[in-house]
Amino acid sequence: MTGTLISLISIFIGIVGANLMGYFKKKYALGFTGNTLVGVFGSILLVKSFGRIGFSPWDIIYNDGFNINLFIINCVVSFLGGALGVVVVKKIMKKLNKADTPRE
Repeated sequence: MTGTLISLISIFIGIVGANLMGYFKKKYALGFTGNTLVGVFGSILLVKSFGRIGFSPWDIIYNDGFNINLFIINCVVSFLGGALGVVVVKKIMKKLNKADTPRE
């Protein structure tokens, strides 16, 4: 398994996390396309952030080996990145829409 394949799996898990968050929590639903886009970017952001401390796809594979524990942590972080990305984007959209309301 290469680092690129692990990265693609992580992105897919982030997409699943974002779409499940939108499905089960309707107030965070952005539609399938919106949740998918937020899932991709949320997953990448959180995996890259945590990758600096040793959970990156390149740390998971080593000389002809595979660290399953780091892979599981990477998958969990990716899932949370997608789910939390939807929540953050929805809160930002709420604040921006609130700022657009006219004042009397």
